[in-house]
Amino acid sequence: MVGPVDNNVFVIRCRETGEAVLLDAANEHDRLLELCRTLGVRTVLETHGHWDHIQAVPAIRDAGYEVGVTAADAAMLPSYDYVLDDDQTIEIGRLRIHTHLTPGHTPGSISFSVEGTPLLFSGDTLFPGGPGATGFEGGDFPTILRSIEDRMFKVFTADTIVLPGHGDDTTIGAEVPHLDEWAARGW
Repeated sequence: MVGPVDNNVFVIRCRETGEAVLLDAANEHDRLLELCRTLGVRTVLETHGHWDHIQAVPAIRDAGYEVGVTAADAAMLPSYDYVLDDDQTIEIGRLRIHTHLTPGHTPGSISFSVEGTPLLFSGDTLFPGGPGATGFEGGDFPTILRSIEDRMFKVFTADTIVLPGHGDDTTIGAEVPHLDEWAARGW
């Protein structure tokens, strides 16, 4: 965890080649740069453009790492190098990381899964106990619920581990029973 709101930052690393990707250059750029150098990070993928997930982006880019973000959230970043698309496959060594556009928290929120593993990196779309906040500019509650139901619950198995942008992990199976409750709450 880094920064004033305890952002989770993840490194996905191929054990065979040593190549890696960093998810969310949130804060504490010195610490993240050390991780990047030590763990063989090739690129940085941003789950969305909110301030607490992008504060280290300028230092990361200045150090020579490329940063990817969705087109819908690109204007929220001070700078970036490439655009992430829905249903894209990113190769990191022998790993295949798949992109899943999951708007609602922001218009361009995106989640990542790792082929052959039960892992889903949800950014701020899904947390233990519910969807991410939608009260910020560009947030939309009906959209985040559709993203969670259609792009997560209908795609991933119950044992899929959800690794959110803040806090503890959960599983798809632990969250599925609560969808109607979240919708009724209008949260």
